[in-house]
Amino acid sequence: MGKPASPATLAEASALKAQGDGVIREKSTGARSIIRSLEELGVDTVFGLPGGAILPTYDPLMDSTSLRHILVRHEQGAGHAAEGYAHATGKVGVCIATSGPGATNLTTAVLDAYMDSVPMLAITGQVGAALIGTDAFQEADIVGITMPITKHSFLVTDAKDIPARIAEAYELAQTGRPGPVIVDIAKSAQNAECDFVWPPVRDLPGYRPVTRPNARQVREAARLVATAERPVFYVGGGVIRAGAAEELRELVKLTGIPAVTTLNAIGSLSVEDPHNLGMPGMHGTVAAVDALQRSDLLIALGARFDDRVTGNLDSFAPHAKVIHADIDPAEIGKNRHADVPIVGDVKETIAELIEELPAAYRQYDKRDISAWWKRLNRMRETYPLGWTPTEDGEMAPQYVLEQLAEIVGPDAIYVAGVGQHQMWASQFLKFENPRTWINSGGAGTMGLAIPAAMGAKVAAPDKAVWAIDGDGCFQMTNQELATCVINDIPIKVAIINNSSLGMVRQWQTLFYNARYSNTDLDTGSGTRNVPDFVKLADAYGCVGLRCDKPEDVADTIRQAMEINDRPVVIDFQVSADAMVWPMVAAGVSNDEIQYARDLAPNWDDEE
Repeated sequence: MGKPASPATLAEASALKAQGDGVIREKSTGARSIIRSLEELGVDTVFGLPGGAILPTYDPLMDSTSLRHILVRHEQGAGHAAEGYAHATGKVGVCIATSGPGATNLTTAVLDAYMDSVPMLAITGQVGAALIGTDAFQEADIVGITMPITKHSFLVTDAKDIPARIAEAYELAQTGRPGPVIVDIAKSAQNAECDFVWPPVRDLPGYRPVTRPNARQVREAARLVATAERPVFYVGGGVIRAGAAEELRELVKLTGIPAVTTLNAIGSLSVEDPHNLGMPGMHGTVAAVDALQRSDLLIALGARFDDRVTGNLDSFAPHAKVIHADIDPAEIGKNRHADVPIVGDVKETIAELIEELPAAYRQYDKRDISAWWKRLNRMRETYPLGWTPTEDGEMAPQYVLEQLAEIVGPDAIYVAGVGQHQMWASQFLKFENPRTWINSGGAGTMGLAIPAAMGAKVAAPDKAVWAIDGDGCFQMTNQELATCVINDIPIKVAIINNSSLGMVRQWQTLFYNARYSNTDLDTGSGTRNVPDFVKLADAYGCVGLRCDKPEDVADTIRQAMEINDRPVVIDFQVSADAMVWPMVAAGVSNDEIQYARDLAPNWDDEE
């Protein structure tokens, strides 16, 4: 069923309501219109922190019976929690902050959502309309600040415009290429009396995202797929955002073509699917990197040819033609020329490609790709993901992640911060389903894990949610553990504690002659317990556990799994010398991937 038409005027709205068409017209204030708009949009959870410029809105929020507000300890936590909620559900995550520093504290999460195409609605308070531009107390031009990192930013100074702007923002956030939208609302508009009319008249001139792919381009894509001898699916996070995992799996099964799944596409194909070569790029598998580099056809689905995947763009997949399907036309041809550009929803694009392929196989005589598979399987068998015992005798972080995967299983949701622990988690956890892996890809935001795990657990209360964090990341946002305790959000946290900023330290080891400038988080204290994470967890009302022996890892994880009435924090103390392999150094060709220290793959085609 379609939505009722938006009334053009209040009088028309009254007439329509009298006819019983569901149009709502109520006496209101701007503040109450904000809450009513969220209720009518079906929002059930809001993460926020009040302050002066948004205070009028927090009063009617108290009366809402359908909106759950979760009071965070920092606005960045509200933004990341909204992201976690959106990742886990596919719905728009909503956060609220006040003006000035409250709004600017959201910007890190807004950037993160923008880079990873996460649907988010951020509502911020602004100083009164008469004070805008006067450098008033806690004034900041958040619309101007966020314009480059949002799909759109609105400033509202008239109370009657609030329902329309919030409805437009919600639509923008979740349609086309998803992303964050900010609605900045003057305090004077929140306080003003107005009529609340729903549904409002929405005005988004020029915004018409194309979802249906061009049939001719799909047919041409089918021809290239049928005639390629070394094809590979290059699967990006857009497949997850579009809810297209089921269609992707059908396409891969139909074609028998190998696939690589980027960091944000993990879970779109099961790790157990033999077609899945794993993650490509800087810390991808050798087989995945080889598949891209030697291919004659890249079928890019919801991917953006990010530098962490391509390495040196000039040497990336030099002999491949490119089919590039994406809902955002700005991405197609941005970094790599597309021989067949397809603008449209990737879910619809894959479905139409599946329909076209049987005819293309008959018409163009489908090529035998068994020799291609022989090479890739040899690469997969010769250079599997693995790890070696640490030289310093400390616990190997990879072992912790392997045990976590085995004991917790693939039905949990895993949320990672950014750094070595993120890469190890992506490599050694076993993902079988979409929306079970949440991390920061494009922005690389340290501190995401705890609040995003909180948001994911709110969205999926019946699932186990594990935050995989580094000791550096954890110390940026661990205050949200208080939010989790007070609101009965029992996440579990595995701190991969190497007492350092591990990924930066790895680069210092490899490229700066092991000169560890300001990456030691112990700052020479000689102890790993500054702060003592177990005591910190206890102070927050969580359960704190510590594990520094491999033989205790499994039992510690099982102990954490048995505690479900409050958050659990495990301090896994691991070697600072462990490094993430494989690795492609920034800016070099993917052909220069290192499988391990001083070991590069043999790319020779001969057996």
